Amino acid sequence: MNAQQATKMTSGKGFIAALDQSGGSTPKALSLYGIKPESYSGEAQMFDLVHAMRTRIVTSPAFTGERIVGAILFEQTMDRDVAGRSTADYLWNVKQVVPFLKVDKGLADEADGVQLMKPMPGLAALLARAKAKGIFGTKMRSVVKRANAAGIGAVVDQQFALAHEILATDLVPIVEPEVDIKAPDKAAAEDLLKPALRKHLDALPAGRKVMLKLTLPSVDGFYADLVRHPNVMRVVALSGGYSREQANALLARNPGVIASFSRALTEGLTAQQTDDEFNATLDAAIGSIYAASIT
Repeated sequence: MNAQQATKMTSGKGFIAALDQSGGSTPKALSLYGIKPESYSGEAQMFDLVHAMRTRIVTSPAFTGERIVGAILFEQTMDRDVAGRSTADYLWNVKQVVPFLKVDKGLADEADGVQLMKPMPGLAALLARAKAKGIFGTKMRSVVKRANAAGIGAVVDQQFALAHEILATDLVPIVEPEVDIKAPDKAAAEDLLKPALRKHLDALPAGRKVMLKLTLPSVDGFYADLVRHPNVMRVVALSGGYSREQANALLARNPGVIASFSRALTEGLTAQQTDDEFNATLDAAIGSIYAASIT
């Protein structure tokens, strides 16, 4: 593990930029960016366009390690270059932003009120490749849609089984059991999720730390005890469908939790903007998310 990166992730001021839209979510991300599906053909062109969008974001003068502590990448983004360097190398050595990799392969069908992650048969090889490219940690997402104890237990069990595999390679896993903000019993789901997380966190070997990526809670400060847990490097929050304004307001009411926003970060950015317009819009977005993250 890179000690400088570990220090930045543990105590650095700022937030994590989630730039990890995958095949399923990329068309929507491009559409919001002003590139409609009818303007490109095929997956290869789609991924070229989204890489150009991500490149424009990370090379912007607004995007630096002064306000952004980390960035989560899609596998193809890790494998591509930015400004003539591998993406992870560019992020850390040019921008001082710690690189993470999304490793899950999407969600299984809903059962027991949750969506587990699909199998990841190539995980060991992917982790080895990530290490070789200078990636610091990983991210994997499940979704909780109902306050179902069996389902939530299965989500957390699966997340930590994989987290142990990731920790064994000396990468830091971001465990992400998202609670759907539209869940009719969201607060009750969070009441079930927190003790399930605590049980696994308490059982981690000494010196092994994970990060948690959680939905902004219904009760302010609800995850304060997890923020303080000795086996937690950082608790970060997803925007989960809230607007940036809503997400920032909720985040500011949860001291110690920092943002890891995706759509809420890129809100307002378009391919049609001039560089000056783009950079000013991004700078304002980063400034507002940073302010909410250090509250």
